[in-house]
Amino acid sequence: MRIRLAQALILLTICPAIQPVARSQAPTIESLAGEWQLTTVEMGIPYSERLLLTDSGADISGSVGGDKSIKGKRERGDVRLEFKRGSEDYAYVGKVTKMGMSGSYSVNGQIAGAWSAKREPSDKPGSPRMLDFIPTQFYRQLSADVAPALRIWPGDTIRTKSVDAGGEDEKSVKRVEGGNPLTGPFYVEGAMPGDVLAIVIKRLRVNRDWAGSDSGLVDRATTTDYASENKREWKNTRWHLDAEKQIAVLENGPEHLRNFSVPIRPMLGCVAVAPSPWDSPVDTRDSGDLGGNMDFNEIREGSTVFLPVRQPGALLYLGDAHAVQGDGELNGNALETSMDIEFSVDVQRGKNIASPRVEDSEYLMAVGLSGSLDDAFRVATSELASWLRTEYNLSREEAAIVRGVRSSTRLPRLQIETWVSLPKSARAAWHHCHGSSSDSRPKSPINAQTVHVK
Repeated sequence: MRIRLAQALILLTICPAIQPVARSQAPTIESLAGEWQLTTVEMGIPYSERLLLTDSGADISGSVGGDKSIKGKRERGDVRLEFKRGSEDYAYVGKVTKMGMSGSYSVNGQIAGAWSAKREPSDKPGSPRMLDFIPTQFYRQLSADVAPALRIWPGDTIRTKSVDAGGEDEKSVKRVEGGNPLTGPFYVEGAMPGDVLAIVIKRLRVNRDWAGSDSGLVDRATTTDYASENKREWKNTRWHLDAEKQIAVLENGPEHLRNFSVPIRPMLGCVAVAPSPWDSPVDTRDSGDLGGNMDFNEIREGSTVFLPVRQPGALLYLGDAHAVQGDGELNGNALETSMDIEFSVDVQRGKNIASPRVEDSEYLMAVGLSGSLDDAFRVATSELASWLRTEYNLSREEAAIVRGVRSSTRLPRLQIETWVSLPKSARAAWHHCHGSSSDSRPKSPINAQTVHVK
């Protein structure tokens, strides 16, 4: 009896110690399924892509960058992902932690660098928000190295302000050096390279009573004969902005322009996203496929600007407001002023475009920016044709026919920037000819093509 009791006591003391050990050997493994932001470091340069995974336990599949199929394996805390870029084989090997995934990757069997992945935010607001943002800093470069001024979600509306091209605010206080200082950058959650950012300009209002401009014509706008006969004597001009009457009146105008006035037509000269990781920061006085200093006078209240995303979050900048600007910005400056801005954003996933686009209630406008007028025209013409084919389901022949009779070309800025536009009313005509169309877009007319010379 004594021996059996001792054995029983031993069993009672051992059993409780065994139970926790058994639980720790079978941890719950979180699924890797869902959307991730994959960051690869190549030659010291990090670049990011959207990573979509499905997880059936040990086997993983999905896509990266929207067009590359991926397969992989997972064993406890280890993960391996494989896919092709062109003819090269990529293998990503690493660990899974509470913070995400990370490790090293190889190309054709050779270690090439490091990688990491984090889940996309899941705290999207239940409904779109109205956000007020008062900027305290302004930037003269388009860069991804600047910390976001505000993180926003698609559908959000933002009310903010801009200083003028010379750096003065609505109180005529110098806030920053001139050269088109911009407000931002705004980080748009969910925007990734390979997407398009849509910026809807909902409201533009001048917020002070004056604007500045110049009295000369830029060299590109005149012949050598005209320039030799008319010496370039630049003078600053000042305009009074009458918000109530919605007119701009030239102050102290020359003899034949006493009380000369023009209607106010507010616009944004600069709307841009940050350049790709492979490109250097861009001066805000320059422009390209990321937008920038387009000085296109149709970027105004009621228009939507479409820009290709090059960085996670897009990093949106905007500013360089003009009370009025004619085509070409022939004086070198428009009526430069500060402005109250209200805009919203949306993300069009997996819809890559080659050049900026603008759309309003009347026109589709493709913007071409290049080192020559001919090249800018080609870019804008090709971009508008692509727009008609991919979103309105027109064949090459059909797009060419419509363009030939309904498009127009303008020079918004004399720095090799051209835009070609197509009136939306043209769509009604071809839709009538097609009868039932597979086009799923709203049944509104199509607008003209626009080309920019910057």
